[in-house]
Amino acid sequence: MTLESKVTLTRSLTLLSYFGLLALFLAWYLVLAPVPGANPWIIVLVQSSLLLAFLPTVIKGVPRGHAWLCFVLLLYFVQAVLAASNPATQGLGLAFCGLVGVLFSAAMYYARWKSRLIKALANNG
Repeated sequence: MTLESKVTLTRSLTLLSYFGLLALFLAWYLVLAPVPGANPWIIVLVQSSLLLAFLPTVIKGVPRGHAWLCFVLLLYFVQAVLAASNPATQGLGLAFCGLVGVLFSAAMYYARWKSRLIKALANNG
């Protein structure tokens, strides 16, 4: 696999899992398991606020921002494991774990390979 194809693959996986995670939060708190007596939109906004802070970075494809996103995803992973260990939210928690894991891996490799590609293009050009 060439470096360009690795960058393309990890970029696609990053975008897919990033927006999938945001969609999971919407579905979880609005449809699948809304919290009784609470405003679900506030919960979704609080839950996804850290992810939404990285939206410009993810859309622009900034490698350094993807690396920082990986640090933030560690917090989400802890929350996902706790949700997966609760019998009431086990299925959603496992989906949450999976999406966070894919997003972490894809963003980490994207940051690494995109930085290498930028350096290679700078050295050749």
